[in-house]
Amino acid sequence: MTTKLDTKTLYSALQDKLGLKWVSGTEQQDNPIHTTEDGDSETSLVGHLNLISQHRIQILGEHELKYLDDLKKNSRNDAVKQLFSGATRLIIVTRNLEVPDYLRIAAKSNLTPLLSASVQSEEAISILHYYLTNYFARNITLHGVFMEVMGTGVLITGESSIGKSELALELLTRGHRMIADDAPEFTRIAPDTLNGTCPEMLRDFLEVRGLGILDVRAMFGASAIKENRNLRLIIVLQDIEEAIKIDRLHGSRHLRTIQGVEVPEVTLPVGPGRNLAVLLEAAVRNHILIANGYDASEAFIERQKRRLEQAYT
Repeated sequence: MTTKLDTKTLYSALQDKLGLKWVSGTEQQDNPIHTTEDGDSETSLVGHLNLISQHRIQILGEHELKYLDDLKKNSRNDAVKQLFSGATRLIIVTRNLEVPDYLRIAAKSNLTPLLSASVQSEEAISILHYYLTNYFARNITLHGVFMEVMGTGVLITGESSIGKSELALELLTRGHRMIADDAPEFTRIAPDTLNGTCPEMLRDFLEVRGLGILDVRAMFGASAIKENRNLRLIIVLQDIEEAIKIDRLHGSRHLRTIQGVEVPEVTLPVGPGRNLAVLLEAAVRNHILIANGYDASEAFIERQKRRLEQAYT
């Protein structure tokens, strides 16, 4: 699937954060800045003014405008011509600086949108980098219920009818929050981070067998819904009779790789009398301890070693 970004979309998304205003080029706001089919992966999407290795979005601040203003007329005309002759699809002048007439005229004649921003150049580039990374990142859909438990993004997965939705419903009654049911979408936003969201059509809804479709927001309030969360833990529900023999010391914790990101995965056997909500909360608490450098199983092993050493000295 092709992903396209145009100036209108970018302007709508970042108008408030960047303090964007139109200078010229509203007629070209639907023209693409970049698409995933462009194929020129070496072209940077955003950066300071560069006439050689041009960015799709060229950021002009005080230093860049001074550089152009200090050039002699012929040299400046050549520089401006070069600016609009390559990969440039959008120009943003930062800090609400006055846009020179020669830049306005060139943007209009080359049918290139020209915007001004209230923030400084470095902040504009940082915000744009983050936005563009998320916008063009590849999505993957995973089966399960994505929850926020104790501030941690947890994907509850397992075979159909194993009890994922029922567990999610119990977690909601215990004050935790739902992000997505059935088909959460995950995007790699950093080398070690997957961010999960809910498809618009499924937002706020949870399917529970016997009850049908439930509106979580209407039942539990807006605080029971979370828009997105980074995926930090996967809980696999498995029938206790089918569960493989689990290490009683270390449990079933291992790493699962999704889009190149390693995510801890814990298997919870499902059986009569097992309180899965309490077990899942304990798994999350233990995950947080491990992430902070404390592993209970290693601490237990170390204690046994010390006792044995004392017994033989």
